[in-house]
Amino acid sequence: MVKVGLIGIGGMGRGHLANLVRFTAEGEIIKLVAACDIDPARFENGEREFNIDIGGDAIDFSKFACYTDYEEMIEKEELDMVIIALPTYLHKEATLKCLDKGINVLCEKPMSLNPADCEVMLAKAKEVGKRLMIGQVLRFWGEYEVLKEAVDSKKYGECTGAYFFRGGSLPVWCFERWLFRRECGGGAMHDQHVHDVDMVNYLFGMPKAVTSVGKIILEGSGHDSVSTNYLYDDKKVVNAQDDWTMQDDVFHMNYRVNFEKGTMQFRDDGLYVAGEGEKPVKVECDQENGYYKEVKYFATLIENPDMVNTINPPEASLDTIRLVCAEEESADNFSKIIEL
Repeated sequence: MVKVGLIGIGGMGRGHLANLVRFTAEGEIIKLVAACDIDPARFENGEREFNIDIGGDAIDFSKFACYTDYEEMIEKEELDMVIIALPTYLHKEATLKCLDKGINVLCEKPMSLNPADCEVMLAKAKEVGKRLMIGQVLRFWGEYEVLKEAVDSKKYGECTGAYFFRGGSLPVWCFERWLFRRECGGGAMHDQHVHDVDMVNYLFGMPKAVTSVGKIILEGSGHDSVSTNYLYDDKKVVNAQDDWTMQDDVFHMNYRVNFEKGTMQFRDDGLYVAGEGEKPVKVECDQENGYYKEVKYFATLIENPDMVNTINPPEASLDTIRLVCAEEESADNFSKIIEL
């Protein structure tokens, strides 16, 4: 049994909390032992606003220990694993402290705001011999799992182009508006766009260069909208866009990927696939909660020390942050080509 502590139960943490309660109820290999949040009001069952449905019915907080200081929690509780769902600027510090206590860490995305911090986190995990994984959840999301299989198997031939979009309204639910301070959250590029950046990395590997255009709309924020082109030696056309200032109050995550003999499109109403000369057909995908799947996978890695993390190794998350930071540099310099 993997004993888990959760650090942070805001928007993202609340979804993790619901899944951890579900694991405990199901008698899976995971047991929620403790949860921590600096705001004691979070240990109440009020509704939590978030940009997508991540789960979260009423929680009985008496079933596990509650803390307002995570250092006290990791000192007092016997934990095999923590999930860190804190603001981005706290990821490095909390990860290092938990790893130093001999606890395996699943840290929410983005890994950090710069590659140097990521390298320190990776080095610490290796030093203490514990697992570290970053919550790049699209790697466990049904529609993206289908896409990954198609790219790797080449069932429709080679990929010739790909387009990804993610967007919605401003994340005003964030604690003390930390997401709107560039030094804390990095803007939409680091917090939201990072999902599609990671998917580009996962599907196609690191590009040779990137070029980005970004728009800072909120004073003090990072780029609030962005469009990036990824340059590959085979000249496939790959673009990813993000905008968290949309006015329609609907969250969108979409892709269109072309192959030599087919096209896959993930639209707001589902995933559609068209073979060569065929009309698009809706494809049924695994609808299990991606956050549930990633936590279960990480717990399985902990239970099996010799098992290799082939889906979401932390080194890949470091490369994703390198990509995001290159895009940020390009956008800061109006579409300057940044080689990697």
